[in-house]
Amino acid sequence: MPITFRKSFQIFPGVRLNSNRRSWSITVGPKGGPKRTWSSTGQTTTSYDLPGPFGYRSTRRRNHP
Repeated sequence: MPITFRKSFQIFPGVRLNSNRRSWSITVGPKGGPKRTWSSTGQTTTSYDLPGPFGYRSTRRRNHP
């Protein structure tokens, strides 16, 4: 079983700094509401929590020339 590292810090209400072994990201949005995440790997994710077991997630990767 591999050893993993993942940590999340609340910077301001509704703003979190997430860190793991390979990258970091910033998430903006309230708990249980729509969120936008920007990652150091170039990904941008938009997610919405919906009632019940449903949710929406869209991820885009930044184009590198």
